[in-house]
Amino acid sequence: MSNQPEHPTLLIPGPIEFDDEVLQSMSHYSQSHVGAPFVATFGETLTLLRQLMQTSDPASQPFVISGSGTLGWDFVAANLAEKGDEVLVLHTGYFADSFADCFETYGVRATQLKAPVGDRPQLPEVEKALKEKKYKLITVTHVDTSTGVLSEVKALSELVHRVSPETLIVVDGVCSVGSEDIQFDNWGVDAVLTASQKAIGCPAGLCIMMYSGRAIESFKNRKTPPASYFASIKNWLPIMQSYEAKKPSYFATPSPQLIHALHTTLTQVLSRPLSERFAIHRETSQRIKSTINLYGLKQLATKPENQANGMTAIYLPEGVQIPDILPNLLKKGVIFAGGLHKEVATKYIRFGHMGVSVMDPSRKDVEKALEALEEGLGEAGYNIPS
Repeated sequence: MSNQPEHPTLLIPGPIEFDDEVLQSMSHYSQSHVGAPFVATFGETLTLLRQLMQTSDPASQPFVISGSGTLGWDFVAANLAEKGDEVLVLHTGYFADSFADCFETYGVRATQLKAPVGDRPQLPEVEKALKEKKYKLITVTHVDTSTGVLSEVKALSELVHRVSPETLIVVDGVCSVGSEDIQFDNWGVDAVLTASQKAIGCPAGLCIMMYSGRAIESFKNRKTPPASYFASIKNWLPIMQSYEAKKPSYFATPSPQLIHALHTTLTQVLSRPLSERFAIHRETSQRIKSTINLYGLKQLATKPENQANGMTAIYLPEGVQIPDILPNLLKKGVIFAGGLHKEVATKYIRFGHMGVSVMDPSRKDVEKALEALEEGLGEAGYNIPS
């Protein structure tokens, strides 16, 4: 059981609930960011990230930089593409639009391949697009937080390597790393970007990335300097390499407390096989989605293969509005998120089920949420099928 002060259970698709030990790590006493004890912790954290991303390739490089997951977009756009380059953005929701906007900010030409709400671009469509034009990068949102749509990274990577092998494969894993399987080496991806506050289970404030040796070489072969100072591989690569080698280095000051918290949560995550963790998330997700179905509700992602394991986006029944349900859930001690996809934002809610709320069954977070949702729907005038 948690020793945290009484509070509503946060079950949005990030930030999530945090383990007590992780929060205690945030209160670590102040340390020098170039002192041997902190450097050792940071170095171990980078090594743990290799295990989480499932890469043993010494040419790959983990990065942990103060900032939100959005910084990962800037990192990709500023380092892996140059002004005038063409990139293909696979669209499964709100965050593909934002990634495309980021590319355009750097003068990179982003083409979006869009799917209907709740679906994902199909592989034959992707293959056709890759054959029509040469793209420097292809990006895929592994789980789009706005829709709960899961993309199939392995098959996509195989397709890209076959049809357009020079195209770098970038995975936006902000809402997937820690709840969905990502096999960095085996799948042949070139960059995965994520953030600390979702399934990884660390308070917000860290941008976490893994870059392949091929991506690093692509950066080194640029014709122009990166169009960012803070988000520059040139500035950060030697820092990360030094930290991982347990040697002090400096470009910009990291947050020792957040790094300690990240080290703690990664140690917890990796204390059991990743396959077990992903299976528990999958089983919990299936139980939630089966219950939602019993309530007579529909998901944005209607196809089972498109449904994420760390969140569920739920259409509200006819006649029930977001203000009818979310404030009532809060009174019952549960926080869900409203809709985010601009086409249907007022018609659905989002239930995040990842990290400690799933992995620690003693918390009963999921059961509490489902009970609150059932009661809240009834109080909003909806009759759940018997």
